[in-house]
Amino acid sequence: MNTLIRKKLAAFVTVSLTAAMIAVVPSVAQAADPQCAVASGITQCAGATSDGALYTMMAPLNFNGTMLLWSHGLRPNIDIPVGIPGYGGYTVNGAAEWAPGLSDKDTTVMFSLLSQGYGLAGSGFSRQGVNVSQAVAANVELIGAFKKQFTKTTKVVAWGASLGTLITQKLAETHPGLVNSTALLCPATAPPTALTSYFGDFMWGFKTFFDPTIKGFGYSAGAAGVAEAKLDLFKFFTALGALQAGLLSGAWPATSSPAGKALEANLIPSRSALTLIALMAGVPLRSENVDGVSGPLGQELRYALGVAPAVAALQNAGTVGLAEILLMQDGENQTGGIVFDNTKTDYAARVDAERDIYTVAMSSGDAIDAMLNILAATPRVTASPAALAKMNTLIEIKGKVSHPTVMLTTESDQFTVAGAGQWMIDQYAQQSADEKAAAITAAKKSRLYVAPQNMLAAIWDKTADKYSKFTAAGSPDLTATIGDGTGHCKYSAKQILAVAKMAIGAAETNRLPNPALIATAARKVGLSYDKKFSVPTFKSLG
Repeated sequence: MNTLIRKKLAAFVTVSLTAAMIAVVPSVAQAADPQCAVASGITQCAGATSDGALYTMMAPLNFNGTMLLWSHGLRPNIDIPVGIPGYGGYTVNGAAEWAPGLSDKDTTVMFSLLSQGYGLAGSGFSRQGVNVSQAVAANVELIGAFKKQFTKTTKVVAWGASLGTLITQKLAETHPGLVNSTALLCPATAPPTALTSYFGDFMWGFKTFFDPTIKGFGYSAGAAGVAEAKLDLFKFFTALGALQAGLLSGAWPATSSPAGKALEANLIPSRSALTLIALMAGVPLRSENVDGVSGPLGQELRYALGVAPAVAALQNAGTVGLAEILLMQDGENQTGGIVFDNTKTDYAARVDAERDIYTVAMSSGDAIDAMLNILAATPRVTASPAALAKMNTLIEIKGKVSHPTVMLTTESDQFTVAGAGQWMIDQYAQQSADEKAAAITAAKKSRLYVAPQNMLAAIWDKTADKYSKFTAAGSPDLTATIGDGTGHCKYSAKQILAVAKMAIGAAETNRLPNPALIATAARKVGLSYDKKFSVPTFKSLG
């Protein structure tokens, strides 16, 4: 397996817990008739919503009235062929998931919350892939089912990770009366066009240089489109493996386009093009094992400036490319047309602010211009207006915060990039300014100023300054412990529980904890609550 892309993403994979871990799950019944059993002081119920989504509910016998509703992250909507790194052999999975960690058979968070008297619930949803609409509907039903079964319920905390944050935010926006607070882990909260552009820009650049036979966009409907997506997965990872093999030599994949081969003939290494693609799409140039500043002994500066960006891009690329293929095929299938559009994108402008920083990594200013000229001359992708409109109905959120919300964002997440969390922060800053202005206007009439209450605590898992390790031969050690603030949803149980307890407290008091308490709680688990910290938002949003 390719060591750069072999690491599994927990958000994509779900497995069932064994009976030895938890009380035996009763067989699934109908939506109105969950089956329940009590074991070890915990009542556990299993059922299905009206659209067939499996769910599980749990509550201890000393249930305190507060329930946490979990929404899991993205699971592929198609079976993944054997041989795809990290996912080969995956089959579509609709199993219920009611707490973080269960997809990795880690019950720490689940048992910790149950032991403190909290109830838990979660669904598997009736479809996988892009499923915000179906997931929100399932969650609405599940809240009702939980309250019917556990009549002491008074508070609901809605929380989720990755795609589950879109589901959670959409639930809070469209059914505000059903939840009391929310928690968003590794948020995917952003406008649909920003999300499609992030993945689409990367894949369009990748195929332009490294394999123009990759489809990437415009998949056929139904089974034919699924077959095309599976073939694209093989093509993408084949090219990515060739890029890894040629990382130091600069060799280009055999599948490269004529333009790519011309760049190779002019001694522009393939890693330079890969770095440019990452920059123009907004893929982080720090990864789980690449801090961007460290290097092998005696080669620190040369490696950091010339090689590290491409190694980070390569390590992040497997996630981005796989997600693009799965999401685009699924999104196009649901909307009936192409949902990515780069006909007006100026890729030279996208990298203008950073090209001087990464000039060495991209060979030279002349090499950068040569690659940008190829991108400018390459035919673009045109979206279907009808498909775009439908996409908005599937995943669009407003970013409005009406409940106390705790958000945990990873600074160097390659899948749900930090720009998504920053977009929520920016949206809320504008919302807060508008609310303050309205309060001032009202005070002029009533002569009583009531300050708006802060409703968003933005917590960061910041990327460590240095964490790269190297082998005795001077190669980056990609098996070493990953750096803080990197990877997708790589949070410890202590970090997740800290966020959960903040959201629980907010649900019970209808306000966020004191900022000093938030900062202290975050710091104790290696996180940061820093209102002055910010990152760039999506490049497609300017």
